[in-house]
Amino acid sequence: MVRRERDRTADELRADFVVVGAGVAGLTAAVCAAEAGLRVVVLNKGPTWRPDRAEQSTATHYAQGGIAVVEPANREDSVDLHVADTVAAGAGLTDPSATRPILADGWSAVSALIGWGAEFDRRPDGALARTREGGHSVRRIIHAGGDATGAQVQRTLGRRLASAAAYLDLTCVDDSSATAILRADGHTVGVAFRTRGHDRLVHAPTVLLATGGSGHLYAATTNPVGATADGIALALRAGAVVADMEFIQFHPTMLYVPGARGRRTLISEAVRGEGGRLVDADGRTVTDGVHPMGDLAPRDVVANAIEARLATTGAPCVYLDVRTIADFRSRFPTVTAGVADAGLDVETGLIPVVPGAHYQCGGVLTDVDGRTAVPGLLAAGEVARTGLHGGNRLASNSLLEGLVMGRRAAAVAVSRRDRRVVDASGASIAELPALSREGLQDNMSGAVALRRGADGLQRVASRLQSAGRRPMVTDVDVEDAALTLTARVVVAAAQARAESRGCHARTDHPRTDPDARSRCFGWIDGDITECDRADALIATEALVS
Repeated sequence: MVRRERDRTADELRADFVVVGAGVAGLTAAVCAAEAGLRVVVLNKGPTWRPDRAEQSTATHYAQGGIAVVEPANREDSVDLHVADTVAAGAGLTDPSATRPILADGWSAVSALIGWGAEFDRRPDGALARTREGGHSVRRIIHAGGDATGAQVQRTLGRRLASAAAYLDLTCVDDSSATAILRADGHTVGVAFRTRGHDRLVHAPTVLLATGGSGHLYAATTNPVGATADGIALALRAGAVVADMEFIQFHPTMLYVPGARGRRTLISEAVRGEGGRLVDADGRTVTDGVHPMGDLAPRDVVANAIEARLATTGAPCVYLDVRTIADFRSRFPTVTAGVADAGLDVETGLIPVVPGAHYQCGGVLTDVDGRTAVPGLLAAGEVARTGLHGGNRLASNSLLEGLVMGRRAAAVAVSRRDRRVVDASGASIAELPALSREGLQDNMSGAVALRRGADGLQRVASRLQSAGRRPMVTDVDVEDAALTLTARVVVAAAQARAESRGCHARTDHPRTDPDARSRCFGWIDGDITECDRADALIATEALVS
């Protein structure tokens, strides 16, 4: 049965499958695996989910735009066209061999979600309403509640857990943070975690990292407070490989609030899809002459166009002109509420925006089923690098990837259910290098954001290298250590890529190298070390044999 764990006295749990994270990828995997008869434990970093909470713990909840998916009956669209748009946005680093099967599975994954009760916006004739976002050739984005798609997905998955209580064997441990992946003889055997100051273990042959991204590497981000790169750090310390970590997508339109830190309101790309225009303080179009698709160009193009205009004018922000969008409040209620919470009013028709840290395009290197180079350790969602996003994620591909890869990870867990687990001890973390949160964010925001240069990268690298070791007493200590380790690999990857590509722009290397290749890094002998991608893939593929 589905249950929230209330007994905190048992130090050790046992399961067939442990899911670390409770967003779209994690809950999809948990539900699918539990329905297949597995004993599942979900480690939810946040409190028990309730739709009325002012702040939610998953990035899924805050996803506004929608889900990019091709409906089989849509004669204007095709999987081939979706793949082409994705590859074009990925700046030469999207892997077509991984992209095609993920996108092709999209409709079945969305259909399953609808079968679980998800309600998407529909046209008067009953067909799914679709909008268009940057980089898409056609209107293929389905949405819910106008701009509350993520909230609908999160709500549907949460309800599925409760409604299927009669046949699910699932334990959800709220307010829990994973601290280490347990291994024995090189294989995954469980997770060490901390809940309310108490260190505990869960033994299992298969563990899925579905921890989301790393937005809080930066002072301002669209991500919730829990997006502290936990999964990247856990994977590196367990021996997994990460790839494309230099590619951190800055969403072009984050609400501008002078001096604000932490999570800021996202202004959905669908606003531009419905006719919103980016203009500067003088009313001049920001993207004019920059790209044939104008304001609907891929996100890296639009974000850099905004950055260039700000550098030219000295202004603190540009504006999203929404005066031509009829019924803006009803079409975009989430945006309207976020703007109002900041003390502004959409009725002015001009919403102040700047680019903001939004999405981690790279991540833990996996195959198309979520397997990493560590046997039994899987990754899905934003924490994973499947090859779908390349150097710049195509808008609204993320929820789709989470649904598809969550289902695939569950299938892998089912295939491993009979693996014998050798119990491994989970000694509590003692000390780890960790910078102060604010200092790290200021360094990353100043030199490792939209524009990077060799001098700034070296300064930040030196600062990170000199980070003192800190006792891991609180959850904040553990998060700061994860952010510090992840910042090191982001900076190392940015230093190694002496070119500008996708959402990685080097001021000292503005051109794009004709040879496009991903870079992989591991945590080897206590240092971030570049790895050969072929070797990493061989290790991953060996798990299938």
